Amino acid sequence: MGIFSFIFGNKNEKIKDFKSRNAIVLDVRSVSEYQQGAIPGSQNIPLQTLSSKIESIKKLQKPVITCCASGIRSASAAAILKSNDIEAINGGGWMSLYKKLEL
Repeated sequence: MGIFSFIFGNKNEKIKDFKSRNAIVLDVRSVSEYQQGAIPGSQNIPLQTLSSKIESIKKLQKPVITCCASGIRSASAAAILKSNDIEAINGGGWMSLYKKLEL
């Protein structure tokens, strides 16, 4: 088992753990990107507007899995959420995350 399988295996386990605790899937792509395809049941809050939605996300009292097109914006979103005491993980690209969630 190489370092990559260790890292990604751990991420897959974290995603499964978050899913088992009814995590919110938060897609931080633009509205137009989201409308072209998304994980069913996910919520769309574009990264540019995320900071203004922190309090409403906190009120949900659920862990958050962020996703976007490639994983770059969702990494930023997860960092913003964590810095505001919200349990969050970067799920990466939405298509890849969709497969990991086994929906």
